[in-house]
Amino acid sequence: MATAHKAAASRGGDGLPSHHLDDAFLLDYAAGNTSEAVSLLIATHLALCPECRARAEELEALGGAMLESLAPTAVDHDALSAVLARLDASDEVEPAVLTLPANDEGQVPSIPMPLRGYLKAEPDALAWQPVIRGLEEYELDVGGAKTKLLRIKPGASMPQHTHEGRELTLVLEGSYDDEIGHFGRGDVAILDDDHDHRPIAGPGQDCICLTVIDAPLRLTGRFGRFLNPFVKF
Repeated sequence: MATAHKAAASRGGDGLPSHHLDDAFLLDYAAGNTSEAVSLLIATHLALCPECRARAEELEALGGAMLESLAPTAVDHDALSAVLARLDASDEVEPAVLTLPANDEGQVPSIPMPLRGYLKAEPDALAWQPVIRGLEEYELDVGGAKTKLLRIKPGASMPQHTHEGRELTLVLEGSYDDEIGHFGRGDVAILDDDHDHRPIAGPGQDCICLTVIDAPLRLTGRFGRFLNPFVKF
């Protein structure tokens, strides 16, 4: 079975993320071509991953250099007014590539910005909703795709499933293992209908993930497939 994990090959170490975003995602993000939900996940990954953050900055600079090298062309006389109007309306827009301030101890918060700005409380105080034994979720109000936090108890597993669309998952705390490998803090997985997996949370602490899903999951386990008509994604 061909894998659908489109993140770049593992190359981390020293506690840093080892599953990264590929250049296609970073280019779309830098160009503003990703939805709010996907942008949120990417920006949060960049806050946790110095390697991808540096790569995104390189791609953004490359894009700017390419634009500067293009020959000038004639534009409509109203174009300048339109651009100025858009700039006036977007004073609060965040920069494409975010850096993450450390706390007083020089440590990165477990839930970094910009994700922290979407939460109404610290993780332990969120209104988590039970899904199955050992698995809870908290849905975020984000445009573009279904966006949730998942909290999986140590040793608990999600049901075996595949994807009718695309699933992006970013580990914020703890870890999980599946058919692809081991995913820890800052790691990102990008899966589609080519992949069937069963994530199992690692020992020691809850696994908290940010997940963005643009189509329903499809359960594939021995009994799970009979529950698909009742599953809400």
